Amino acid sequence: MERLPETIAIASDHAGFELKEPLVRRLEKLGFAVQDVGPRTPEPSDYPDYGRPVARMVAAGVVRRGVLLCGTGLGMSCVANRVRGVRAAVAWSVQVAELSRRHNDANILVLPARFLSGDDAERILEVWLNTEFEGGRHERRVTKIDAEDTAL
Repeated sequence: MERLPETIAIASDHAGFELKEPLVRRLEKLGFAVQDVGPRTPEPSDYPDYGRPVARMVAAGVVRRGVLLCGTGLGMSCVANRVRGVRAAVAWSVQVAELSRRHNDANILVLPARFLSGDDAERILEVWLNTEFEGGRHERRVTKIDAEDTAL
């Protein structure tokens, strides 16, 4: 039986738009199906409008992993991490991307588009996609991340 390719959801705001397009092509070249949530143009846009749908897709299990891009990565990570079950990690280096998967089981990669070259972004993406969660002592910490916070 033929296995379907994993689908990766991806989105950006206007600051990440130019970097998003080559990453979509790279994902497809690597054999992933891509669901591009937007935007479709580089016109000014608000990151919550695109980051939240990707985070909800990951949380609901529609896709296993997602990629978000904005200028610093901070806005998208704030939005995504408000969705229960999402562990979005801003990665500006290969090492940070690798550790976000190994130690934190990050299910959304957030890239700071204004601070990365296209080549760096592709390397970070590939390492993130190919790194497995280590489990072990990290498992209990990830469980605590995902625990509902009832303190208000």
